[in-house]
Amino acid sequence: MSRPTSVAEGPYAPPVPVRELTVESPDGARLHVEVHGPEGAPAVVLAHGWTCSTAFWAAQIRALAVDHRVVAYDQRGHGRSPAAAVCSTDGLADDLEAVLKATLAPGEKAVIAGHSMGGMTVMAAAARPAFREHAAAVLLCSTGASRLVAESTVLPLRAGRLRTWLTGRLLGSRAPLGPVTAAARAILKYATMGPRSAPEMVEACARIVHACPRTVRHAWSRVLSLLDLGDGIRELTVPAAVVVGTADRLTPPVHARSLAEALPNCVGVTELPGLGHMTPIEAPELVTGKIRELVTTYTQVKEGA
Repeated sequence: MSRPTSVAEGPYAPPVPVRELTVESPDGARLHVEVHGPEGAPAVVLAHGWTCSTAFWAAQIRALAVDHRVVAYDQRGHGRSPAAAVCSTDGLADDLEAVLKATLAPGEKAVIAGHSMGGMTVMAAAARPAFREHAAAVLLCSTGASRLVAESTVLPLRAGRLRTWLTGRLLGSRAPLGPVTAAARAILKYATMGPRSAPEMVEACARIVHACPRTVRHAWSRVLSLLDLGDGIRELTVPAAVVVGTADRLTPPVHARSLAEALPNCVGVTELPGLGHMTPIEAPELVTGKIRELVTTYTQVKEGA
């Protein structure tokens, strides 16, 4: 399977995987999965967000694959995973379970990191048998469990029904994004990234987001607008670390604070001053470091244990 030409290039280009496979979800959805790093190394599983792809995790994959086995997959309809008939949080949970079963040995533990919709995937799968078998700890980056449209500050208006309605219309638009132009980069930077984001970071995010088909973008926007994963939070009993940018307009810090209060085993909330929604790209070393810390603390067997 050829690699897409529309993703970021240079230092933001996704690494070449050790192997690729196609995993089938229970409803027949086919998922593109990549495995990076040495066999037998501690396992990390990465779930990307809405309108993104495995390319979004390029920095984490490149750094972690030196001494971890990194599994990254394209959510249904994103990247190289074909669109599926069903778009739902149950579908996301089914897909994560299928990936865990296909890439991890029975009983093998992994740190699972989810960004935005990927974090919602983790919450949706929290009570699933395969998740409980394989999850040692999780990292929830720039995500929320409910009220995504109502809490969004993409539009600089006072909170209320008008802002919620207009935000829903904006995020749920069927309009094509078109080519990555200067105007497109400026809009994406304002909506999803911190004001000091470097031009090459903005370009990388724009290439990834603009590669998502508009029909997929619209279909998943409807799911996210109705999201309510309160039950999933309560079922997420493994150690969970939370990361958010203080300038995140899509999932503002109020979501991270709500998660910290509701999670049964929250092991810390990190608020990153001035950063936006795209934390794994905006703060690659910090996000990678959080994953490494969770692996060291919760999956590696200590000497003499």
